[in-house]
Amino acid sequence: MPRWTAVFILACCVASAAQAAPPESSLPAASPEMPADMQRALAERGLVRQTLGHIEQVGQTMRDTTSDLVGTAMGFLGVPYRRGGNSAESGFDCSGFVRAVYSQTVGLVLPRRANEQAAATDTIEKRDLQPGDLVFFNTMRRTFSHVGIYVGDGKFVHAPRSGAKVRVEDMDSSYWKRRFDGARRVETDTPLDASALTKLGAGGN
Repeated sequence: MPRWTAVFILACCVASAAQAAPPESSLPAASPEMPADMQRALAERGLVRQTLGHIEQVGQTMRDTTSDLVGTAMGFLGVPYRRGGNSAESGFDCSGFVRAVYSQTVGLVLPRRANEQAAATDTIEKRDLQPGDLVFFNTMRRTFSHVGIYVGDGKFVHAPRSGAKVRVEDMDSSYWKRRFDGARRVETDTPLDASALTKLGAGGN
C-alpha cells in the first residue's frame, strides 16, 4: 500500500473518532429516575454527563429529612390531646400535631385542618408509603377527618382523641384499616397548593 494511502486512512480514522466522541457538555445528563448502576455504566462509557454526585447528594438529603420528620414526631410521644392544640405545651389535636412536626423539622407551614392538609399535598398509593408521609382516616363520619404521620412498618404516630396522648398505632388493626381514607406526600421543596390554603378555623380535626 502506498505511504500516502496509509496516511489518508489514518487521518480518516482520527476524524471519525473525534466525531464519535462529542464534548461532555453536549452529552445528556443522567436522569434521577435511572438506576444508579446504569448511570455509572453510561457515565463510564461517556454516554451521559457524570452527575451522580449531585443525585446521591439529593438522595441523602431526602433520607435525612425523612429521618428528622420521624424523629421529631416520635419526640412528641405522650403529649396530651387537646382540640385546637398546636404545641407540646398546650397539647395537640391530630392536624395540629402534623403541622407542628413539619413546621419544626422543615419550616413548612401546613394548613390547619386535616382535610385541608389532604387537599394541599400529593396523593400517593398506600403501597408507596414512606416514613414521613401523611395518612388520613374517617373518624368523624366524614372523609379526611383525622391525620397522622407514617413511621414505617405499617405504623403511624398521631394525636388520637380527647383523653388520650400522642402514640403509635398499627394501620392494619381492624379499626384503622376500616377507616383509612388515603395517603399523601408533602413535597418539602415546592410550595403548597395555594387553593387549599383556606381561612383557618380554630378547630383542628
